[in-house]
Amino acid sequence: MKTRCLFGRKNIDIQLRELALDLPPDGVLVKVCACGVCGTDLNFLRDWEGDYQPLGHEISAEVVECGKLVQDYTPGDTVTVEDCAMCGACQDCKSGHPEYCRNMHTLNGIPGMGQYLVVHYGNLNKYEGLSHRYACLTEPLAVALSAVRKAEIPPNGSLLVLGCGPIGLLAARVAKLFGAGFVGITARSGSTPMSQARLSLAEKLGCDMLLRTSCQDVVAEIRRLFPKGVDRVIVTSPPQSMKDAFKVIRFGGTIAFLGLSFRGDSVIPFDVNEAVFNKTTLRPVFAEPAVDFALATELIKQGKVDASLFQTHTFSFHNAKEHFAAALSGNLPVIKSVFLPWV
Repeated sequence: MKTRCLFGRKNIDIQLRELALDLPPDGVLVKVCACGVCGTDLNFLRDWEGDYQPLGHEISAEVVECGKLVQDYTPGDTVTVEDCAMCGACQDCKSGHPEYCRNMHTLNGIPGMGQYLVVHYGNLNKYEGLSHRYACLTEPLAVALSAVRKAEIPPNGSLLVLGCGPIGLLAARVAKLFGAGFVGITARSGSTPMSQARLSLAEKLGCDMLLRTSCQDVVAEIRRLFPKGVDRVIVTSPPQSMKDAFKVIRFGGTIAFLGLSFRGDSVIPFDVNEAVFNKTTLRPVFAEPAVDFALATELIKQGKVDASLFQTHTFSFHNAKEHFAAALSGNLPVIKSVFLPWV
């Protein structure tokens, strides 16, 4: 079996490759039905100067064939695919801490933006009653769930989400579902079609404050409403925005952070004394291995997270480069794009 798939690096340098796939006894061959675009994919295509990276890991699929040791799946099953699944056998997994698993089952370097994948059966989660397109929102929603869980927002507590991309918007929605009393969110500006679309969605999702960092003083605006600072901050924007997080968090508050950068600016000044005296808790969020796929799928299925609000654009092999260029320019009013390999 062979698959056509996409790899990419800086300057939207995209390669279409054909790769051979072998089915091991514990593997499952799946046909990719839809794959969402992650901010990491966009970072690779804008900033990554190393080797070509496999694109896509937010996957919904259909089972085609199972290895001889696989018992729980049959051809025709619809599944979401975890890009990193716990092994279930290491000391950390068996001690109730799968989040520390270092023997994960991965996609083995095969892009989700392709036709087929072979993965370990442990990477799969069955779903029914959802379109393939909506089902591929499961992975980013699971990341947002992980961020909100790490933040441990108190009942009716206050939260500032730094970054108005898909993960920030999903985190804002989840925070409201989890009982946050106030949710503010920041965006760079409202001047491009993309930022306008994202600010508009933030308003639809019920965010209590929308802040444009290009023309508003985030710290002053938050401190005006919360003189002592907000209870929690979730940072989904690049690392440099952590500076604002330290300035708006209250005494004893928690900052959960997952914003990355491949531009060489991931190092920021950090005042240890201030963090110690303010008793600030810092919690990095790295949602590998996946642990929230089941809940994420149910939230989408029940309409508590409306996938149609987030998935605004689709593309395929023939127009991938043009689509990524438009998305990275900000001239496309995109929230989240979805790759459809069979269109």
